[in-house]
Amino acid sequence: MYFDFNWRSSLLLIFFFHGLVYAFLFFRKAYQKEHPSDNWLGFFLIMCILYICPWMLGYAGWYWGTECLECRNFMFYVPMNHTLLMGPVIFMYIRTLLNPGFKFSKLYRWHFVPGIAYIIWTIVVAVTDLLVLKRYYLMDGQNDPDFDTWYQAIGFFSLLIYLVLSLRYYLMYRAFIVQELSFADNLQFKWVRNFLIACFLYFFSTVLLDILRLAGVDIGYQDTWWYYLLFAFIFYYIAISGYANSIEQRKNFELDFLRYKMPSLIGGIVSDNIAVNEEEASFEVLKNIEAQETPESTESFISSIWIDKVEHAITIEKMYRNPELTLTDLANHLGTNPSLLSKIINRSFSKNFNDYVNQYRVLEVKENLANPANAHLTIMSLAYDAGFNSKATFNRAFKKFTGDSPKSYQIK
Repeated sequence: MYFDFNWRSSLLLIFFFHGLVYAFLFFRKAYQKEHPSDNWLGFFLIMCILYICPWMLGYAGWYWGTECLECRNFMFYVPMNHTLLMGPVIFMYIRTLLNPGFKFSKLYRWHFVPGIAYIIWTIVVAVTDLLVLKRYYLMDGQNDPDFDTWYQAIGFFSLLIYLVLSLRYYLMYRAFIVQELSFADNLQFKWVRNFLIACFLYFFSTVLLDILRLAGVDIGYQDTWWYYLLFAFIFYYIAISGYANSIEQRKNFELDFLRYKMPSLIGGIVSDNIAVNEEEASFEVLKNIEAQETPESTESFISSIWIDKVEHAITIEKMYRNPELTLTDLANHLGTNPSLLSKIINRSFSKNFNDYVNQYRVLEVKENLANPANAHLTIMSLAYDAGFNSKATFNRAFKKFTGDSPKSYQIK
């Protein structure tokens, strides 16, 4: 098939080929390791390489070249700009990556209806013009419908909505894990933050391009090529970093955002089927223990009971040594629910669950470092024994609670 290899078309072709390879690698990893998030990132890369095709193939002569008239029709009738699908795919990637318990139900298919409807319409146009009438009818033969103003505007508005939803989900996730997990530092997922930054960079670069055009700046086909080169670099970074930072959850847990009374997203996007009044109901049951007390004294009495139980489990039973301890694990051990336990820890100790557990881990390491009998042991071996599961997490926690490095406490 005709292809004019020049520096513009060839440079984008390199990114196209590499994006295709990485998409295949993501699909293979998703199949081998059952990672749904890798499937979504693979689909995202497919849309990215299609997005640069109009400029890659355009400079290869497919729009203007007389050697391949079929190429021109291919460019017009095959949809390559899928921003209506890109937004939902980004959001589903974030959800499946951060929430191991997330299941793609029928409800979520509605997010893809606009993008699929556009594809169906392009098929109708192609069949009508090329097979039935065999002439330009629904297509004018002069302009690529992917670049119609109405489609571009709707597509980027959709992308903005889903980027905001993805960012909000990520922020809610970060707020949740410090309340639920004692190993939250391991799951902050800087990659997710970087991925969202890259996506927003793509969006705002597009907005800037449109603003310049509206301001009267003459931006031609050749000038726009640089925008697509920037986009190619962005998705290439996403491909490499996403593959290198593919996350494997060691422990399966559901993201119960409602437990901490965080707002749900539009249309039940973050609904996890958790009873909203679970926390209030738990307190009502416990208040029956001392029915004659006033509400204020009753709650204080209840708190003191659970403070003792929590401290016994942590300090005496040393549950903090479990490197994968969760709030739910502790709640089940104490025979209560995570909502009540979270409230007790936050109110009574002025700490989230992650900090509450890590402070005892740090305290044990400090004591062991000061013990001459442990002089033959490495700092990290003591840290692992205390419940830490990574060097980075240990160093951050130790610095946070002591203000010093572990070496300053080590007996030499």
